[in-house]
Amino acid sequence: MVKLSELSDELHALKSELSHLMSAPADGMFDAAKSRSDALVEQIKDTLHELGDTLSAEEEHVEKLIAERPIAALASAFALGVAIGFMLRRH
Repeated sequence: MVKLSELSDELHALKSELSHLMSAPADGMFDAAKSRSDALVEQIKDTLHELGDTLSAEEEHVEKLIAERPIAALASAFALGVAIGFMLRRH
């Protein structure tokens, strides 16, 4: 999963890259921006794929828990619905 520090490091890297691009000539600027954006697209695709894998694993875990304890899961869902209903009714 993507951590906050990794995102912060990536933002700092983007900031320094942007500073470098702003000082570069206009001809090379487009090529550099395109290559950097292609790299970012690949990184985003990889991150989304990893997120999908993680969510799939968690979904299987939740399904297993519900299948093992259906009455407890139903009671929990009902109690959560009642609590949300009370909170929404107050506002």
